[in-house]
Amino acid sequence: MQLSLQTFTAMVEQMAAAVQGAATQVLDLTVGSVLRAILEANASLGLWLQWLIVEVLQTTRLATSSGVDCDSFGADFGFVRLPASQAAGMVTFARFAPVLAAFVPVGTTVMTSDGSQSFMVTADNTNAAYSVVRVGYSLAAGIASIDLPVSATVAGSAGDVLAGTIGLLTSAIPGVDTVGNAAPMTGGLDGESDAAFKARFGNYLASLSRATLGAIEATVVGVQQGLSVSIAENVDQTGAVSLGNFVVTVDNGTGAPPASLLATVAQAVNAVRPIGTRFAVQGPVVVVADVAMTLALTQNAQSQVVIGAVNDALAAYIESLPVGAGLPYSRLAQIAYDASNTVINVTDTMLNGTMADLVPPLFGAVRVGTISVA
Repeated sequence: MQLSLQTFTAMVEQMAAAVQGAATQVLDLTVGSVLRAILEANASLGLWLQWLIVEVLQTTRLATSSGVDCDSFGADFGFVRLPASQAAGMVTFARFAPVLAAFVPVGTTVMTSDGSQSFMVTADNTNAAYSVVRVGYSLAAGIASIDLPVSATVAGSAGDVLAGTIGLLTSAIPGVDTVGNAAPMTGGLDGESDAAFKARFGNYLASLSRATLGAIEATVVGVQQGLSVSIAENVDQTGAVSLGNFVVTVDNGTGAPPASLLATVAQAVNAVRPIGTRFAVQGPVVVVADVAMTLALTQNAQSQVVIGAVNDALAAYIESLPVGAGLPYSRLAQIAYDASNTVINVTDTMLNGTMADLVPPLFGAVRVGTISVA
């Protein structure tokens, strides 16, 4: 049923017409009269009651709810808002004279040069320099630098910083002089928005009690924000035919999702998979995209600013590609043009040394390599 909302003036006019129609003589409804004051008081009460009705209608439907009302609506179905996620990446610890051994413990924090964002060194058991006993990374004598994984100390999109912005050690590390990031930090997302929450809720309801492709995809993207997923059916992790087996390839935007995330995704998939099937959850096979191009700019353009904008736009687009998606060669020039209206021509565009689209293999994801814009 559609609620017909009334304005204050309309309410007063309708009440005045009703009262006058029931009277046998002309009533005094001029401004300041007692009867006019009574009608206006009733109209004010009507507006207040109308507002209460609108508030109730808004908070009892997910489509018109917002904020905590969305959360309470979803909670009745066991559906919760996805929290903010932390940005992550690699930083390089280096020293000027690698004479003595050095040690970087897990939990060491570094900061951007302006001090606005901080990052913490995380454990990586696959790194040859990592020591489980000492809980940190060792730099042997003679080794000038080491690349270590870090994650933002505060979750959110603010942790997605550009390459070359991290440069401060928050505390002295004997034998280590500098820190920097050659690549940007990625994967940081703010808490799920109301619009994204509502869209995911519809997919959640549609996937209940269904062991389908859509149900598996919905449960994977419900683990954490920013995940892209590709599901290959009736194959194993080598790509060979394996009836009844499916492979879930997941990426969090970094190209190397941590083992803890893959384990969480596997638990979620196991809860909705069809009975009698087998599955595997893995990170993507990363295909690096090396982009080179030359720009022609308008006469008064600030070349360094424009080049930086084009670099950022290219990196953002490539990092946003979902698992399994290719990188069209023709898209590169379009991104450069869209990045700045001072770009008048794009020439010598190369993608991995060729002028062809970059197509990832099975289980593959295209991620940023080097971007050279001149």
